[in-house]
Amino acid sequence: MATIGLIGGMSWESTAVYYRLLNEGVRARAGGLHSADVLLHSVDFAPIAEMQAEGNWEAAGAVLAESARRLQQGGASCLLLCTNTMHKVAPRITEATNLPFLHLADVTARAVKAAGVKRPLLLATRFTMEQSFYRGRLAAFGVEPLVPEGAERDEVHRVIYEELCRGRIEPRSKARYLAIIERAVREVGADGVILGCTEIGLLIGQGDCQLPVFDTTALHVEAALDFTAELERAAA
Repeated sequence: MATIGLIGGMSWESTAVYYRLLNEGVRARAGGLHSADVLLHSVDFAPIAEMQAEGNWEAAGAVLAESARRLQQGGASCLLLCTNTMHKVAPRITEATNLPFLHLADVTARAVKAAGVKRPLLLATRFTMEQSFYRGRLAAFGVEPLVPEGAERDEVHRVIYEELCRGRIEPRSKARYLAIIERAVREVGADGVILGCTEIGLLIGQGDCQLPVFDTTALHVEAALDFTAELERAAA
């Protein structure tokens, strides 16, 4: 069985979801007692979060590049970075090993396009919503991501770091996120919602919205299962 390498811990709340969904996915596909062949390196998020806040992406990239090398040495067949924001340093990771890297923005963009959605609202950390490393990647697939206005971006970001990454699920924050989505539909014509932080799926999901919702964590997991299944077929 091909081994999925996970660079996790950013935060561990969503990395735990990755692990659960990967195992549920393998069980659904293979049945019985089958489970996922996974290698996980989970980093300490506190230093990474400090590097993000300081804009020290070079140091953060070095930490994750080392994580990737450790996973390759452990026998991983491919790599998943279990966070949207840290895809800002994806080039450092891909340079560190020769393993296939499943880029989360590419996985998301393909799903958005397949659904016929053109102008999705991107909910994520401030880094992901405001910088080009992620939005530009979506745009390369013909997707035009929309982002909330300034005060709303601040609130989306705050909820991620102060609540979701700490295991807090607050009804008031859920209501606030849904109000932000409703305004984007009404005022700027959003036709979908990208949960562009791997923790946001802990707070809202498709059942809360009439628009198509793209949970990047779930999409990443399905892409990994498809990819490793293809590797196994090719090796058979």
